[in-house]
Amino acid sequence: MNKYKMVKERGTNFFRIVATRSFGSVKKGEQGGLIEKEENLSQAGLCWVFDDATVDGWARVSGNAIVSENATVYGNAVIYGRGEVSGNARVYGNAKVSGDAKVYGDAEVYGNAQVYGDAMAKDSDVVCGFSSLSS
Repeated sequence: MNKYKMVKERGTNFFRIVATRSFGSVKKGEQGGLIEKEENLSQAGLCWVFDDATVDGWARVSGNAIVSENATVYGNAVIYGRGEVSGNARVYGNAKVSGDAKVYGDAEVYGNAQVYGDAMAKDSDVVCGFSSLSS
């Protein structure tokens, strides 16, 4: 059984997700954030897009990862494990956030950059190119 359904968001190319069952901290019927297509958010695991966060392009959120607040994930970016992206953070290009890593505030992670382990990119941090940030 799928954990969410997609409801077209008027005036946009996005769909608002709505939980079809309770899992983790998400309750059945709870509205989530915005995705462009089902491939953006796995139906497995505890992953979720909250608030007004958006995930589009070929970006993917899976595992127990969370994207929340006004964060945006796009391009070919991947958020997985227990990775978290929140605030006004942007993760894009071929960037990856995994493990228990957190990207928040106005941080940007892009290119082929990776944030993993217990690392944090916060405030106005920029991780780009072929950089890696870990702890």
